[in-house]
Amino acid sequence: MSQIKKIFTTPKVRKFARELGANLENIVGSERKGRITQEDVKKFVNSQLNNEIKINSEKSEFDHSDFGEVEFKEISRVKKLAAPHLIKSWNTIPHVTHHEEIDITELENFRNSLTDRYTGEKIKITPLVFIMKALVICLKKFPFFNSSIEDINSGKVVKKKYFHIGIAVDTKHGLMVPKIRDVNNKNIKSLAKELSDVSEKCRKLKIDKKEFYGGSMTISSLGGIGGCFFTPIINSPEVSILGVSRSKKKQIFYKDKFTTRTILPISLSYDHRVIDGAEAARFCNELSENLGDNFAYKLSI
Repeated sequence: MSQIKKIFTTPKVRKFARELGANLENIVGSERKGRITQEDVKKFVNSQLNNEIKINSEKSEFDHSDFGEVEFKEISRVKKLAAPHLIKSWNTIPHVTHHEEIDITELENFRNSLTDRYTGEKIKITPLVFIMKALVICLKKFPFFNSSIEDINSGKVVKKKYFHIGIAVDTKHGLMVPKIRDVNNKNIKSLAKELSDVSEKCRKLKIDKKEFYGGSMTISSLGGIGGCFFTPIINSPEVSILGVSRSKKKQIFYKDKFTTRTILPISLSYDHRVIDGAEAARFCNELSENLGDNFAYKLSI
């Protein structure tokens, strides 16, 4: 009968290893009695990444330069740091993606009508802020989407009571995913300001690394660029991610007649170990209702 390895470390290091997808049983501790430190976890993850790179960089029979002019460029540090996390998420999480189209005509009309009551100037609020607020309502109704797997073998998950929404920020260094904390307790105007400030900190590399941890669910938006649907990779240890594409005008059958409406394509990727297809479909139906008729008017500015 095999003996179970006793692991000596702190709860903080256990959490750190879990977020990086590192199995503590495979890590040799550097401190007394084999106690594992955070630095030991970092070294282990780096060694795993180096092994991946070594395997993937085996030379083929021909070089790229055999076929024409080439140029070598360094991958940005941010993308290098994200690589092992993405590999781990894609290789260990059974991804399923549910695609849906949401009618946001009333929301867009409301958003475009916002003006300052004192100056009369137009208030610019990104649609992303409304989506964040709508998402929180969905997470309250479907708490498994706001969870993380603690131990899949014992069937335990951690249900989070907070609502910290991760936002994928496009920077010249690569994608960063800071968390907007306590979205449920903030109005859309303050959320818009916070989102702008956090995004700017990411672009200037002035954001604290702690802000990339402790999320409920992530939103990855391509609305400002284009596209219809895509398959976003889940930001482990979260169990779902919402992809948002560019909204467009479409002719649809609405209230007994064909009319032009504003339609938002979404793509919900989820961890099939925790969430099944029926739950995902219901989640998207709830999100559709939350962003649909008159929802915007229920939000405080």
